[in-house]
Amino acid sequence: MNEDALYSPDVVDFTIRTGSYYESYVLNHPGLITSYRVDDTYLICYTTLAAFGEIAGFIGVDARNSIPNIVGLTDQQSLETAGITQVQQQPYLNLNGQGVLLGFLDTGIDYTQPVFRYEDGTSKIIYLYDQTQPGAPPAGFPIGTEYTNDQINAALASDTPYDIVPQRDTVGHGTFLASIAAGRPVDDFIGAAPDSDIIMVKLRKAYPFYLEQYCVPPDQENAFASTDLMLGVQYILKRARELNRPVVLCLGLGSNYDSHDGYSIFEEYLFDISNIPGVCSCVSVGNESQSRHHFSYKMEALGTPANIDIRVGENAGDIYVAVANRVSDRVSLSVRSPSGELVNRVPSKAGYTFEASLVLERSRVTVSYYFPLEGSGDQLSIVRILDATPGVWTITVYGDIIIDGRINAWLPLTGFISPSVEFLTYDPYTTITYPATSLSSIRCGAYNGFRDSLFPRSSWGPTRLSAYVPDLVAPGYQVGGYYPTGYGTMDGTSVAAAITAGACALLMQWGIVEGNDLGLSTPAIRAYLVRGCTRSDVIQYPNLQWGYGVLNLMQTFVYMREI
Repeated sequence: MNEDALYSPDVVDFTIRTGSYYESYVLNHPGLITSYRVDDTYLICYTTLAAFGEIAGFIGVDARNSIPNIVGLTDQQSLETAGITQVQQQPYLNLNGQGVLLGFLDTGIDYTQPVFRYEDGTSKIIYLYDQTQPGAPPAGFPIGTEYTNDQINAALASDTPYDIVPQRDTVGHGTFLASIAAGRPVDDFIGAAPDSDIIMVKLRKAYPFYLEQYCVPPDQENAFASTDLMLGVQYILKRARELNRPVVLCLGLGSNYDSHDGYSIFEEYLFDISNIPGVCSCVSVGNESQSRHHFSYKMEALGTPANIDIRVGENAGDIYVAVANRVSDRVSLSVRSPSGELVNRVPSKAGYTFEASLVLERSRVTVSYYFPLEGSGDQLSIVRILDATPGVWTITVYGDIIIDGRINAWLPLTGFISPSVEFLTYDPYTTITYPATSLSSIRCGAYNGFRDSLFPRSSWGPTRLSAYVPDLVAPGYQVGGYYPTGYGTMDGTSVAAAITAGACALLMQWGIVEGNDLGLSTPAIRAYLVRGCTRSDVIQYPNLQWGYGVLNLMQTFVYMREI
């Protein structure tokens, strides 16, 4: 197989479980290009766009869960307030992350920055997996180019480093998160786990087919597919096993495109690896609480329909709306345009998509139904308004069967939709983004460490799966770190997740590297961190904004001593 074929815009990727009744149909289809096995449980498949429709027919009701979700970046004196500096300076602990790997799935890394180099000039980046560049993929992997520590060191010793390792972080997000989690001392700066080593996965942009399906704006470059996230996690874990070292994963990414039920294939995969000793994952909860991108309503049995009103500004482009309801209920939808033109109530049929072009306006509307969803059994309804005219659009939700009655709707993540688009009636709760909607990781919110106040945009719980999210908050306001252009600051829950990941690396050193607790995994580390959180006397915990409190690693060790 020519690897370049997998970078064609006419290719589609999707994921199935091994052993599925339709596996043989998929693997033997003439349109299948190749497949990649993940942990003997999942198959990431690549096929031509022309063949995808027929293959999706084989998969049937599971097809919605098989296609990737699209995720984006959850952002655009902190270590001391998190209790990390105190741990670094505690002579009897002597923890700086030595022997631990920190794995990032992000926009890449500026490997030339001094903050990623040891005193002898060598790089602390052990591996760099660039999915955006075809050429020399890691052994057994279908895409990308892998660079080793030796290659990075050779590049650093050269006057033209990018001739040897041509990977660049043009966004800066991955560089920044890696610096605050694992950066070496530079001037007055130091990362949370400065002696840990780094594996960076630079994610590639999702296939055009999915960008169109999810109504991703054409100028949004940071749109990544969950299939590539799964490949990246698998790569990091494989390298960690080969090196026989514990690893902490940091995902500063999120999405609003799914049902938020926590049962997607990628979230299931993260849950599977969360219980592996020596593996820990930290995920940002998103910055969506004040975006006006969430709507909720409680329908009464056989009661009046619910109206979801969406304000749309000029030149808003395409709009994607996800409407979710519980397994016990079935709903159907109609759509009314700003001029009053009505797309009548579309019958609710599993796997059915209805499309209509408006007469008096330039817009087109599609309504799709997916149920029962794999895992939860819930219903997900998707409304796409293409080339939306300005004004107020109304989606009306009718109860075909109503027992539970709760409905939730989400607009895409900030940056994936025009800022002029919002719900007229919005709910700041239940704004946790995928994949923090699952039970798989340490789910990190953000707070202002200067004022001891919640970071205003940090997403609020609960999720549709769990009442107690986020797990905790960490510094996420004006946090200092390094971009490719030099020192700067960043806000948001991605930053909080990176700081928490650095704290987890120190715990991994204490537990795995130094042999104090060889069973440390994500649930165990979550428990230690939650117990050690700083809590206010005026807030009841667990809290839908603050979780179980503010990350305090030093207090975590104090409480561990008392066990």
